[in-house]
Amino acid sequence: MKTIESLGLVNSGETLLHHLAAWKPWSVLVVGDFMLDQTVHGAAERISPDAPVPVFAIDGRTPSVDTPGGSGNVGIFSRALEGAVRCVGVTGADAEGRLLRKVLHDAGCDVSGLVEDASRPTTVKRSLVGLAQHRHPQKMFRIDIEDRAPISRAIEDALLEMVKAHVAEVDVVCLEDYAKGVCTPRLCAGVIEICRMHRKPVLVDPAPIADYTRYRGATVVTPNRSEAERATGVHVHGDAVIDASVGMATMLRDRLDLDASIVTLDRHGAVISLREGDLVHVPTVARQVYDVTGAGDMVLAALAGAVAQGMDWRAAAAFSNVAAGLEVEVFGIRPIPLGEIRAQVLRQVRGHTGKVRSREDLAVELSAHRAAGHRIVLTNGCFDVIHAGHVAYLREARSLGDVLVVGVNTDEQVRAQKGEGRPIFKERERLEILGELACVDYICVFPEPTAHALIEAVHPHVYVKGGDYAPDKVAESQLVKRLGIEFRTLTHRPGTSSTGVIERVRETFMSGGQR
Repeated sequence: MKTIESLGLVNSGETLLHHLAAWKPWSVLVVGDFMLDQTVHGAAERISPDAPVPVFAIDGRTPSVDTPGGSGNVGIFSRALEGAVRCVGVTGADAEGRLLRKVLHDAGCDVSGLVEDASRPTTVKRSLVGLAQHRHPQKMFRIDIEDRAPISRAIEDALLEMVKAHVAEVDVVCLEDYAKGVCTPRLCAGVIEICRMHRKPVLVDPAPIADYTRYRGATVVTPNRSEAERATGVHVHGDAVIDASVGMATMLRDRLDLDASIVTLDRHGAVISLREGDLVHVPTVARQVYDVTGAGDMVLAALAGAVAQGMDWRAAAAFSNVAAGLEVEVFGIRPIPLGEIRAQVLRQVRGHTGKVRSREDLAVELSAHRAAGHRIVLTNGCFDVIHAGHVAYLREARSLGDVLVVGVNTDEQVRAQKGEGRPIFKERERLEILGELACVDYICVFPEPTAHALIEAVHPHVYVKGGDYAPDKVAESQLVKRLGIEFRTLTHRPGTSSTGVIERVRETFMSGGQR
């Protein structure tokens, strides 16, 4: 066997960051088993008096939460990655089917490709979630409403016509098989044939079945370890997880005539077997795993977005690995915004441990905060000889939002503004002191005489200056007004200026320490 290439973000990250910086609009056709996920919140605090079972009490004030499930997860995850999504699948002719269409539509997905089948119910996964020891939510029970019988030939034909009608409009096709009867061998083969005719990549998240013949000719399949074991008949034992999984990936790639086969391995990351014969291991970053729900769907959506951006399989797998890692850190399903993944890749690649960022890296991380709805505050200054007035001012600035960015003048600009003998503390020292303040989230050095370029790059919600500045005397005030940024001057504390502190120190020194 060829040597297995180990591909961490250390050696693939800069390429990945380049792709993420150039991310462009993309589109995907999601074909498969669409479901409605319903979460009912309550509490199980007593045992039933008529049977030895817990009583799940619903107070009636907390409504159930309805979200897309199954292939719908791929749809909403792709939307979070800024993809245009068209859904092709089946619902029942029932209220749940109408509700599923609504939640998908509300998430921004095109649902015109969902075919109504009156002979079967809409697949529903209803989870009962209660508090575990009164502290955190825990799934206690799930009720499944479904019909796993294969869809009829007429429904197959209707779905294939939907694929033919829209495949030319999209960049990539995802086939998400949950073994609920929609992804029949004929449907899968038909979708793959249509995609090959139109030269569209088709990415398959396979069902937990033994026979993968229905996926022959696809571009890639992405089973997890247990699914790959079942499909290949190989059983992984002991410490040989990576080698054995690469063997399974290669077996699937060869059997199914794929461009690539990716086997996901939870804490071991993922392995890739490529058509050229290359074998790649993508290790994962250690995480606090809270809930693995949706991780496989996140992998497929992220791979689809990456392929649409022109990434090779190495970069695509690294990107999907980061995305899935973020997904397992949350309870239930939460679409991970592209900005959040960008920021995570940046942190892992650049190894940021402090608060100082370049202007370019800062823009990436702030995009994640914007996607999360955070209010960004920006201020700037020399901060030469930091004193209690600075601390109070920065603390008040931070209270105006969720994230405080502090722009710091270079030594050259401090000298130009304050005169010879300044700065007292060099740039590195000023940054180190500011970095220790809890109210400061990010620090960015700027070399220009004014903060105009920094303001344009950060584009904060609020721009702040100290109360010793008159608003009409602030050089950046016109720019802030033109950009629609809120401008605030904060409380002035007389007698607390760096210049004043320096003068007092000099006077004390000249007087021999007598005050």
